[in-house]
Amino acid sequence: MTSQSAESAPTPRRRSIRLDAACAEAVELARAALAETDPAGGANVGEHLGARVEGERLVMHLFECLLPGYRGWRYAATVTRVIRSKHVTVCETALLPGPDAIMAPTWVPWQERLQPGDLGVGDVMTTVPDDDRLAPGYLESDDPAVEETAYELGLGRSRVMSREGRLEAAERWYESDHGPTAPIAEAAPRHARCGTCGFYLPVAGSLRAMFGVCGNLFAPDDGRAVSADHGCGAHSEVVPDQVPAVDSLTTVYDDASVERV
Repeated sequence: MTSQSAESAPTPRRRSIRLDAACAEAVELARAALAETDPAGGANVGEHLGARVEGERLVMHLFECLLPGYRGWRYAATVTRVIRSKHVTVCETALLPGPDAIMAPTWVPWQERLQPGDLGVGDVMTTVPDDDRLAPGYLESDDPAVEETAYELGLGRSRVMSREGRLEAAERWYESDHGPTAPIAEAAPRHARCGTCGFYLPVAGSLRAMFGVCGNLFAPDDGRAVSADHGCGAHSEVVPDQVPAVDSLTTVYDDASVERV
């Protein structure tokens, strides 16, 4: 004798709940219950929009809401009855949004709403303890020789940028207006790259080979982090073509030669 496995055994069909006739007919009972909660005594309860099944002998009646400012909303009253009884009672009333209701936008936490450039003078932005861009730092050393190198690694700070944070910053900088695809970089001479400029100050740490800070007062990126392959016309090695101070003209009269008569 073979037994059916759990996978091949047929699943029992869920019985659909039918609309209870007695509860569906209690439209005026539902309207009267909503009128008690309406500040205008029921004047804001509009036409009956229909009834829907909420459960066994549990029906919700929906009415149009005429309250100013609540376009698309619906008054709702849920009614029920006990088994073998025709006496219908009201369970609860509510004001619910319909498909075309005017609603406030979904709330978003402020840290998710914040965009680059939103921080102004006097504003304070806290970082969450589990920020993926940061990693724990380490304690300082008493050895000055060690501290000179340790500072580069972030020792003495409670948190430093994690690998994920550094990669995110590098990608953001590289794809910004301070990277190689910026219009000013593409318009500059091909040899005028920041990595070969005398005003280029390489950053410390793992980003040293790719990024630095521009120190040219006359460059548009002065004081900003730029990629080594960024460029502009203020490159230190851009030398203008030598133009003579006086134009050389062709000889009109040669007084050095001897004229024979």
